[in-house]
Amino acid sequence: MEFLIITGLSGAGKSRAIDALEDIGFYCVDNIPPKLIIAFYEMSKQAKGTLSRVAVVTDIRGGDMFSSLFETLDQMKSENKEYKILFLDANDSVLMNRFKETRRKHPLVENCLGSLEQAVKLERDVLKPVRECADYIIDTSYLSPAQLKERISSLFLGDSSDALMIHCVSFGFKYGIPAESDLVFDVRCLPNPYYVEDLRNLTGLDEPVRSYVMKWEQTQGFIERFLNLIDYMIPLYCNEGKSQLVIAIGCTGGHHRSVALAQLLYNHLLEQNRRTSVNHRDIQKQ
Repeated sequence: MEFLIITGLSGAGKSRAIDALEDIGFYCVDNIPPKLIIAFYEMSKQAKGTLSRVAVVTDIRGGDMFSSLFETLDQMKSENKEYKILFLDANDSVLMNRFKETRRKHPLVENCLGSLEQAVKLERDVLKPVRECADYIIDTSYLSPAQLKERISSLFLGDSSDALMIHCVSFGFKYGIPAESDLVFDVRCLPNPYYVEDLRNLTGLDEPVRSYVMKWEQTQGFIERFLNLIDYMIPLYCNEGKSQLVIAIGCTGGHHRSVALAQLLYNHLLEQNRRTSVNHRDIQKQ
């Protein structure tokens, strides 16, 4: 089991880090008191593989309870419970600007007679020992949300493109375009197997239909340009930090052309070791 403890300065981006980690398969829990970390670790281990990647956030919001963090970490080490620490940091001026922009209250501001500047400095002093023992430190001062997600993905996946899940969907225009679509391709311009009597009751998953759809010159021209476009766009979406991409391919009824081409795209992405799925939404509809 991969167990990650996230901490850091208030306003440094821990919530966005959680979002990024969830997108790459971590089960995340926010604002957990340090004394409960070991219990949650044990519970996650007992899940027998269903929680293979776990991240918990603990920070100064816990008040006096946060002071027990090092006691918890020492106990985990003595019991050979493996973990890593991710520390989120940012410079003081950036943190103060973020609090002013969001109008949120710093957890320590009341301890500092309402001074945000003093609250940030106090928290930095309190967290200094934690920062010094962290396995990973990310300074988010000048990172956009997409760049932070890229950093998280590169740390815990090795390749940010692994974070993108691509869903291939075939559909029939007569039943409407899938609402979740990011990209929609209309293949009603290609020869239609529906008008071949022997193929009408088959689908794009059947070899005779696939062969019919693929044999045409215009289909081959479409496929070449279509796959080149998808291959070009995927890295751009990865660079923007997108975690899910829905590519919808539609024909008239969603039985033949769209199914064959969605399946072709799915297989193409599998060959590139992309995270992908395929769903033929309307294949059973009459």
